[in-house]
Amino acid sequence: MFAALFAKPPTPDQMVRKWRSGIRAQERELDRQLRGIEIEEANVKRTIKQLAKKDDKASCRTLAKELVRSRKQKNRIHTSKAQLNSIVMELQRQAALLKVAGSLQKSTQVMRSVNQLMRVPQLQMTLMEMTKEMMKAGVIEEMTEDMFDAIDDEGLEEEADEEVQKVLAEITDGAMGMA
Repeated sequence: MFAALFAKPPTPDQMVRKWRSGIRAQERELDRQLRGIEIEEANVKRTIKQLAKKDDKASCRTLAKELVRSRKQKNRIHTSKAQLNSIVMELQRQAALLKVAGSLQKSTQVMRSVNQLMRVPQLQMTLMEMTKEMMKAGVIEEMTEDMFDAIDDEGLEEEADEEVQKVLAEITDGAMGMA
């Protein structure tokens, strides 16, 4: 008795599951009815064939009307099954919408928390300072590379000139290398 007082209300998922199982049970019952009707139709068809051989037109006509009624009943059952299926799908859609709404609400709460933790104007200022520093570093790096390239080029030219003079001095027995 006390457990019922303190029991948690069912979640939407639990309610949907319960309703779906009830609807599935109804669908199974409709399937049983369909099978029963089909069995009876088969018996009626067999009986109509037997009565036709005996040339009993009145009985054949009555059984044919019964066959028409059973076919209409089968159509109604199929329609009911389709409607039950539609209800199940709508339940699933509604449950999915509830989940999405819950997720959006949680997402909103998370964004509020992030906004409280992070001060946008301060972050913007910090990012601008970092950008300036990175640009300065990039300019300084480019200047340094250009300077090293220039130094390397001049040193290489002097070394190459010295080597050329040595080779010329060697080949010309000192006459051209010293010039």
